[in-house]
Amino acid sequence: MSFKNPEQATIFRYLQEAKTIAVVGLSNKPERTSYQIAQLLQEHGYRIIPVNPVLAGEEVLGEPVVAQLTDINEPIDIVDIFRRSEFLPEVAADFLKTDAKVFWAQLGIENEEAAEMLQAAGRNDIVMDRCIKIELAKMEQ
Repeated sequence: MSFKNPEQATIFRYLQEAKTIAVVGLSNKPERTSYQIAQLLQEHGYRIIPVNPVLAGEEVLGEPVVAQLTDINEPIDIVDIFRRSEFLPEVAADFLKTDAKVFWAQLGIENEEAAEMLQAAGRNDIVMDRCIKIELAKMEQ
């Protein structure tokens, strides 16, 4: 893969400037990583917006779940993605239909095609294969 993550200082800036984080693939099961990390994001003062078509209309962590990114009618600072790598181009296509600022694929998740789609559209704030929880912990050291 030729995609390269931004420098550490840029990743920290994304986290410092963000207020609202859409969590794509958020589970309603407390034992799942997506749930635990979304909960941690809330504890750090971020507003989360759960995105999961299977759970749309329900609530997870006290927030209403939307089916897709394009259902969100407010500014999104970071889109934190918990979907398998092969689904990233689909998420990137939805991301491009929004004004979301940062496309963030969690640890172990990366896709060159998605990165190329985003970069071709001039959307260069991309993080892949990085855990937002680990990055928050680094920032607080």
